[in-house]
Amino acid sequence: MFAPVYFDHNATTPLAPAVLEAMLPWLTAQFGNASSRHEYGRAARRAIDEARARVAAAVGAHATEIIFTGGGSEANNLFIKGASACLRPGLLAVGATDHPCVIKPAEQLTQRGWLLRKLAVDGEGRIGTENFLATLAQKPGIVSAMLANNETGVLQDLPALAEPARAAGAWFHTDAVQALGKIPVDFRALNAAGVHAMTLSAHKIGGPKGAAALVLDKRVELEPLIAGGGHERGLRSGTENVAAIVGFGVACELAVHGMAEAAPRLAALRERLERGLLEIGAILFGAGAERLPNTAYFALPDFDGETLVAQLDRAGFAVASGAACSSANPEPSHVLRAMGVAPELARGAVRVSLGAANTAGQVEDFLKTLQATVAKLRRLTAIAV
Repeated sequence: MFAPVYFDHNATTPLAPAVLEAMLPWLTAQFGNASSRHEYGRAARRAIDEARARVAAAVGAHATEIIFTGGGSEANNLFIKGASACLRPGLLAVGATDHPCVIKPAEQLTQRGWLLRKLAVDGEGRIGTENFLATLAQKPGIVSAMLANNETGVLQDLPALAEPARAAGAWFHTDAVQALGKIPVDFRALNAAGVHAMTLSAHKIGGPKGAAALVLDKRVELEPLIAGGGHERGLRSGTENVAAIVGFGVACELAVHGMAEAAPRLAALRERLERGLLEIGAILFGAGAERLPNTAYFALPDFDGETLVAQLDRAGFAVASGAACSSANPEPSHVLRAMGVAPELARGAVRVSLGAANTAGQVEDFLKTLQATVAKLRRLTAIAV
């Protein structure tokens, strides 16, 4: 039976069997509303409290700092819009390579009197110190910079950014969705450096879609996006998705406990993959920066990324041409544009993001398939000419 190889773990991950097992009772017999006073409700509330403690423990936070949301995009919007509503309009700074669910709400705030500054990055995707300090000199009220980029895997030095931002009086947020489970994430240490809020998501770590969290320093005041019954400390009203939250908690435990073994194995697979890509003539993006161990982002000059992705899919390899959340956008990746990559090269970008089930044999097969695909496309181009 044909079994395609999944190389798109930065988009989403398969649900871990232990996560599904933990969720099933809350999809069947344990159906109570966590706000109800009877035993069905009390059982649901206990399950949510236990999951909250698990998520907090995974990132060195306190359970009272975890605000559950329906997704990472919602958590990012909750901070950007919620914090801005409690401040006088001023300067808002976000990373130029941040996810659209940070950049878009920031752009919306310009209609409410805020001035937006997109923090420039170098050719490897790292926020430049000189430009950042110049922005801080203008006293921004809010700063957001993602910990690990979803396309390139490039990591930002958050303490180096957060410490001067704190001195400038800014509330500092980071989107850590891609980092959790791949590298150590310690909110307490980051908080001490000046990070006030952090976004996490379940479905990137073997958990279910529909569960995420904003880890929030309780000194930060937010206006809720969703008002109603006062759930989640009044910051996110709505009946809780108990099953998904339970799954999120278990997924956090599994991801953190397995990271010490998984990270070096994935890094070795990526190293082999990138050696092979260079032999084929690929250009690697962000390779000179510290990156997630599982992510390779490349382009082959003169080849369209969408075409390569489609051809590889037919051959049994699921990869991405940039970010899944913006796959409907035909324009070159905003991440690569911010890094100064020429548009014609950026249109060729392909992302491979490895996961726990991937093997060295799959990497070798992928390289052979890619080489054969490139040769076939070159022949077709020659015939067309």
